[in-house]
Amino acid sequence: MVSTIQALPTEVVYLITAGEVIDSLVAVVRELVENSLDAGATRIVVSLWPQLWRVRVADNGCGMNLDDLQQAATAHSTSKIHSSADLWKISSLGFRGEALHSLTTLANLEVLSRPLGGSEGWRINYNSEGEVAEVDFAAIAPGTVVTVNNLFANCENRRQGLPATNQQLKAVQGVIQQIALCHPHVNYQVWQNDKEWFTICPAPTVGKLIPQILPQVRQDDLHEVNLKIPNLENSSLHLVIGLPDRCHRHRPDWVKVAINGRMIKSPELEQTILSAFYKTLPRDRYPVCFLHLTISPEQINWNRNPAKTEIYLNELPFWQEQITEAINKSLRISETNIKESVHTTRVSNLIKVAESKGEYNFNSSSSQSSENENYLKAIAQLSNTYIVAEHSGGMWLVEQHIAHERVLYEQLCDSWQLVPVETPIIIYQLSPTQLSQLQRIGLDIEPFGDKLWAVRNIPMMLKQREDAAEAILELSWGGDLQTAQVAVACRSAIRNGTKMSLPEMQTLLDNWQRTRNPRTCPHGRPIYLSLEESALARFFRRNWVIGKSHGI
Repeated sequence: MVSTIQALPTEVVYLITAGEVIDSLVAVVRELVENSLDAGATRIVVSLWPQLWRVRVADNGCGMNLDDLQQAATAHSTSKIHSSADLWKISSLGFRGEALHSLTTLANLEVLSRPLGGSEGWRINYNSEGEVAEVDFAAIAPGTVVTVNNLFANCENRRQGLPATNQQLKAVQGVIQQIALCHPHVNYQVWQNDKEWFTICPAPTVGKLIPQILPQVRQDDLHEVNLKIPNLENSSLHLVIGLPDRCHRHRPDWVKVAINGRMIKSPELEQTILSAFYKTLPRDRYPVCFLHLTISPEQINWNRNPAKTEIYLNELPFWQEQITEAINKSLRISETNIKESVHTTRVSNLIKVAESKGEYNFNSSSSQSSENENYLKAIAQLSNTYIVAEHSGGMWLVEQHIAHERVLYEQLCDSWQLVPVETPIIIYQLSPTQLSQLQRIGLDIEPFGDKLWAVRNIPMMLKQREDAAEAILELSWGGDLQTAQVAVACRSAIRNGTKMSLPEMQTLLDNWQRTRNPRTCPHGRPIYLSLEESALARFFRRNWVIGKSHGI
């Protein structure tokens, strides 16, 4: 086998970002696991002995022949790039040829490897210069085993400056999970002090992997899409979002962005994600969202810092637009994803249709409705509060007030229209802060006497309301324009307890289904409860054998 690891030319070394690659235990794990992935591994075993400052990473990748092993720890030696032009088309996780050489200067490094198809394996120990100190035959399956012993033995200050052991282990767990999200097809096993610590099993998609990392999130709580980017060859957008009516977080710790197989820090793209979820979650809650972009290597410069977690991305506004559009599409409810919107909690815990206090407005003629193209069809009203809707996969309960609130809020966002009033609305005793707030959202307001103020224009939705003065007072208590729009929508929406005709219910359902974010109201409350037909069948035991159900 021909050697593929070569020393980089001097001019390429000068172009590579300077900086130390190995600065912690987690950095050792990250660099070695990334090397395993570059080698095509489908199974990676990480073993840690923190008190001994020892790390071992074993994989079933392509392995290395003896020539490559002898060159592997030389400074700036790599098989992944060969010229300065290659820096602009990086397709591997590693490319600088620094990691193994850095380890030889900081620890005792041993590498065992056998190439796929090779008849023998080799074991090599390297000295502190990255040169071969000892070479031997090794009985090993195809793949590579790298062992780092006595890390930072010659840098006692470095050891003392690192966080406590439990914090380092938590960081290792975090980096393995991040890598697994980007490469879900790989099996990851992590051992600590010769005991199995945790395992991440391979999954066909990252959406099916996430529940292993976030046990409180079920697969049904997630929506996953994979979009090809038009007019951009080999570019795609993979998105997994937690449905806002199912799951969210106290902190923005699960807004994650990856590009071409590596998790990155991108404040601009993370803010784009947060903005797309605005007014879909409860106050002070954050989404669960994993975004993985596949982009032509020519559009990315990875050579920004040694950790390769920050990049220069060409055409950033274009990608922000694609991300926003993809999230908006994922949050909508359509015929294609209506079954994915089904709640799986036991039916008996969700609704008791036989309660005597329940009131039903049922119209059997609904089955003859001409609106056959609607995938949600209004059939009844429950307690003058919930619309009972039928679809091909089961039934939904839609809370009429907050569904209407979502409709009105999006209309206000699209067209915030202030209209004059013939008779000014008089407000009593406003503070300077309240006055400033009303002026900030566009209201025409002026003094009308001692502690009196006259409002001469109001949001159009409030014009016909008798409680317009109370609504204006509510708007004066603060918040931005969107907060005001939420308040107006909430006050203007149909109230629970209001009896609706079947056509009125169907119109509301149609308008609600067309909204951009139909899953929650602007305050973050879930709008609907879905009951799948199969769940109803299980509850009523329609799958029982007739003879058995009769006790035969």
